[in-house]
Amino acid sequence: MPCHHGIGGIRPEVEVVPVVRFPFVSPANHSYHGIGNMNKKLSRGALGLLLIVLPACVTPVQHLDPARLEKIDAAIGRAMDEHRLPGAVVWVEHGSSHYWKAYGHRALIPAAETMTDDTIFDVASLTKVLATAPAVMILWERGQIKLDEPVHSYIPEFSGDGKERVTVRQLLTHTSGLPEGISTHPPWLGAETAIHMACAAKLKAPPGREFLYSDVNFILLGEIVARVSHAPLNEFCAREIYGPLKMVDTGFLPGKEKLPRIAPTQMTAGVMLRGEAHDPTARFMGGVAGHAGVFSTAPDLARYARMMLNLGELDGARILKPDTVRMMTRAQTPPGLKALRGLGWDIDSGYSAARGAHFPFGSYGHTGFTGVALWIDPFSRTFFIFLSNRLHPDGSGNVLGLYRTVSTLAAEAVTDFDFK
Repeated sequence: MPCHHGIGGIRPEVEVVPVVRFPFVSPANHSYHGIGNMNKKLSRGALGLLLIVLPACVTPVQHLDPARLEKIDAAIGRAMDEHRLPGAVVWVEHGSSHYWKAYGHRALIPAAETMTDDTIFDVASLTKVLATAPAVMILWERGQIKLDEPVHSYIPEFSGDGKERVTVRQLLTHTSGLPEGISTHPPWLGAETAIHMACAAKLKAPPGREFLYSDVNFILLGEIVARVSHAPLNEFCAREIYGPLKMVDTGFLPGKEKLPRIAPTQMTAGVMLRGEAHDPTARFMGGVAGHAGVFSTAPDLARYARMMLNLGELDGARILKPDTVRMMTRAQTPPGLKALRGLGWDIDSGYSAARGAHFPFGSYGHTGFTGVALWIDPFSRTFFIFLSNRLHPDGSGNVLGLYRTVSTLAAEAVTDFDFK
């Protein structure tokens, strides 16, 4: 179905200026006809750059309120004007209706580039739920991994300091007691070095006693997947997840042909990172790690979210069994802990800004350091995707407040479900 320019006369709440035409080509199965009178101007101070709010791609929106979608446009426009991000892509979907829109710029330096709706983003910690957690559960379904088995059974060198009691489930729920990450100072190189450092990490709390969000947990899980499956994590995920789901722009180590569509992140050691993982640990590991390193687009993430809403299946491709998806997205943290986490997924914790004000307990999602968020509500069959490179160009952007705002407005846009 072709896209339409706005919904019921939607116009972002920004100043109208003389037309600056900016034709571009959209992905297959969608049509745009340039910006024309939709051009808007948002000040970038000394940069003096135009931040264009691009026309939306929408399906018929019987169940999405145009006024609330317009408020999403306005909120992102204000955030860009406040230098909190250079641009973004948003996807809101409820049932058979969706709203898909690009805003602002993909890059500001060395030259300005307009954001397109098919921009590829470094999704940082979304890797945990797009790659590592589903890979572990696929192997669990096949009987090759046991969730309550000690990690030591799969990585024998993970021992000492009481670590023999840490289980796979505790890695998935961030209740292992392991520290937040491993040091990248001084710099080092190689996945083998990272695994050695992860195995040598000292526990900060007894296993199962506290929720401590830790990249080390997923670095180890990625290694377990590789050892059990006898395939690198990137190859396993491409074969078992992204290929079957036709997520054509998703994976680790994006090819050079995709570089023009990739949103750059931050200047590091005199080089603007583009197509390389922003996360230093993942980058030092060669770009393939269980905690970060995946790149993706809004359309691909929408396919993944639909698979989750469909309990593990999309368009005839079954990735996970229905009971597996239910288990992954139910609270799996020990009783008594305030934080509620599924197997990889966030449900209600200090990291749940993307749940917003309305999505209920039982909805689930995740965020990523680069400025990305995905939240899925199985009750209303709604999800939203927010993708930005808020770190570009100088690392000063901040979109935490936007996660909550966009999530809240996405829920409020749903007209045929009562979230109260």
